[in-house]
Amino acid sequence: MGTSLIYRNRFVYELAMRGLYGRHYGARYRAIAALVPDGASVVDVCCGPATLYSRYLRGRSIHYTGVDLNERFIAEVIEAGGHGAVWDLHSQAPLPDADYLVMQASLYHFLPEPRPLIDRMLAAAGKRVIIAEPIRNLASSEYRVLAAIGRRFTDAGDGAQAHRFTEASLDEFFLRYESRVIERSLIAGGREKLFVLSA
Repeated sequence: MGTSLIYRNRFVYELAMRGLYGRHYGARYRAIAALVPDGASVVDVCCGPATLYSRYLRGRSIHYTGVDLNERFIAEVIEAGGHGAVWDLHSQAPLPDADYLVMQASLYHFLPEPRPLIDRMLAAAGKRVIIAEPIRNLASSEYRVLAAIGRRFTDAGDGAQAHRFTEASLDEFFLRYESRVIERSLIAGGREKLFVLSA
């Protein structure tokens, strides 16, 4: 299946995300950036156009690596001064090591069982795994037309995912990591829920 338009072009991607998050768009990145200290190493899983790096981490002596299936996004990461690797995250290959492994708004791509990916993130992290996932989603709207539009425009090329997390289902998923969860909070005006896990 072809990649959705928003995953082919940085400008269109950011325009769509700003439309979804409105005035909370920047807050979702600031919440993640605030958890990463200066001088740390970061692997951004499903990095997209690497907005986290280019706008919030680049000036802070952070060693950043973005991994994503989209070659165009990875080229932009490298052009911006970070490191990047084209990566099929559905494979079982170990992830690059870093102090912090981060994933934002992408866990749903690995449903129905995202646990193997989380386990690989934990294995690669020296300090923390940081995951923020949408819990209010257009793609899970009760209105069929809106849900279909949401699924179409969030298809990253690995097949449109019919299911998304709600706050209850995300909390339930992270119960299996309860001993590692050191922080959880709502961010981006309550559109995403953030989990921080100890490595």
